[in-house]
Amino acid sequence: MELVDCCRELARYNSWMNRKLYQLCGTLSDEERKRDVRAFFGSIHGTLNHLLLTDRVQLGRFIQSDRTRSIDALGNEITIRALDQELYSEFDELSRQREQTDALIEQWTQEELTPAFLERTLEYRAMSAPGVYSVPMWAAVIHFFNHQTHHRGQVTTLLSQLGHDIGVTDLMAMLRRPLQ
Repeated sequence: MELVDCCRELARYNSWMNRKLYQLCGTLSDEERKRDVRAFFGSIHGTLNHLLLTDRVQLGRFIQSDRTRSIDALGNEITIRALDQELYSEFDELSRQREQTDALIEQWTQEELTPAFLERTLEYRAMSAPGVYSVPMWAAVIHFFNHQTHHRGQVTTLLSQLGHDIGVTDLMAMLRRPLQ
């Protein structure tokens, strides 16, 4: 199996886990989702916003950034200024935007991601530090998926602290098939 195939499975895993996560978060009150629990991004809602924001920023580095734009309710483009910026205050809109972004990620890995792309070098400006940086593209893509898992893990911990169990979150659970 090639790294491209692994990335396709990671994109599928990302969508699978986000559906589970958003389904459970949708059962919470807005107050529970937005309560500042001193997480990296304050709340469950803040963490979900951060993850959507960073997915769009990073994916925009891989593909045409106009395909990853965030648009507000009035149809205006949202300028990304900070990693903790709230893109969408309404959970239903955040959820719709998450689904659209996950579909784009899966489409990108299926239709556009190639071994030649992964052999390139990514040059980018970081939002959190001045200057231009360079990393192997394969590492940037793997980081993209790892970052998603990292923050979903934070949200599942916060949900657990509120008494909600999301169930199994392992990649293996998505991939395994019974032999009988």
